[in-house]
Amino acid sequence: MSEAPLNQAAFVRACPLADVPAEGTLGLEIDGEPVCLIRTGSEVFALRDVCSHAEVPLSEGEIYDHTVECWLHGSCFDVRTGQPTGPPASEPVPVYPVKIEGDDVYVAITASEES
Repeated sequence: MSEAPLNQAAFVRACPLADVPAEGTLGLEIDGEPVCLIRTGSEVFALRDVCSHAEVPLSEGEIYDHTVECWLHGSCFDVRTGQPTGPPASEPVPVYPVKIEGDDVYVAITASEES
């Protein structure tokens, strides 16, 4: 039996696509990791559901364009890269690969969380 390289992980079914609100977020846990699913337009993104500035759930924040804004202090992150786009955050949040198969969302929680 072969194992996946350390920087890769298998895709895991996260939820039905219908559970992710249009232009909104859904917080959930995958393999013990807090994950924020974000739908913007026809795309779905996944990132760690913890703001790198204040350690609160990003899934409780607001979405606009490709940005999630943390509800506590207003830190903004690009949902495609996890990079901060507005203060006070200065550190990125990990992003995870997403794929849609049929009516389901799949996410791969990678061992290497470099953004």
